[in-house]
Amino acid sequence: MPKMKSHSGAKKRFKTTGNGKIMRKKANKGHLLTKKTSKRKRQLRKSVVIDDKANEKRIKRMLST
Repeated sequence: MPKMKSHSGAKKRFKTTGNGKIMRKKANKGHLLTKKTSKRKRQLRKSVVIDDKANEKRIKRMLST
């Protein structure tokens, strides 16, 4: 049986921390940035930890090679 391939889209979107938690970028930073306040755009730069256990399990499965 061939090796399982990791999900290419998930590789680009998620990173794992040293403790095994999954980080993701925040949404709404793609376009229409002129109407958004500087504070909002600055806060959108930061990555956040995924807190949903069901999605975390699914993403880890996609990232595993």
